[in-house]
Amino acid sequence: MKKLIYTLLATASLGAAVLPANGEVRGGKPDWINFGFYEKANDELASAAVDSARVVFLGNSITQFWVERRPGFFAAHPGYVGRGIAGQTTYQFLGRFREDVINLRPAVVVINAATNDVAENTHVYDEERTFGNIVSMVELAQANGIRVILTTTLPAIGFGWDPTITDAPAKIAALNKRLRAYASDKNIPFVDYYSAMAADDGSGALKPGYSNDGVHPTVEGYEVMEALIVPVINSVL
Repeated sequence: MKKLIYTLLATASLGAAVLPANGEVRGGKPDWINFGFYEKANDELASAAVDSARVVFLGNSITQFWVERRPGFFAAHPGYVGRGIAGQTTYQFLGRFREDVINLRPAVVVINAATNDVAENTHVYDEERTFGNIVSMVELAQANGIRVILTTTLPAIGFGWDPTITDAPAKIAALNKRLRAYASDKNIPFVDYYSAMAADDGSGALKPGYSNDGVHPTVEGYEVMEALIVPVINSVL
């Protein structure tokens, strides 16, 4: 109930940034995974010719807003497909991985995850489970011939929709360290957004100018991410 209250409060300040992940209703029943969010777009894409350069960006609001705030970037790379849903955690990513990734037959999936896990949008944060969800997505992708690019969770010192979370920087740093080690061990390309976007004072916050709310990148922040991810995608393709 506590998280639902924070979700509703966040809607007012973040433009419904969290509500779609947890409040969608279809057929009179809650659609916790939010399968319907990209259902029509997925049907259209799945029926199109397979694009050997298709890249799915899987994520939360950071990915969803990327498409909305930087449409020119995606227009310039027609094979790039955004599949971010605001407010979602890795538990929900895993639930929709078949519909929003596998069935689209991409060459590559870029996974940016765990901001909302740390924010405890759907579960009390458990690094082992969050990490396990990401590993499961990697294994699902690889089993279906989809190459994976893992990325760091972005810096965040806190979350406006839940001020009770006060240890986000330490949790994010620990998870990123673990993801880097896993990627190295499994020979998976790894993109470090964190180091390029973290404030210079070591606080674990996003660098000034790269965010207006401490969580979501500005256009300038997305431009930093773009400069980092595109060369890695090109090398994988």
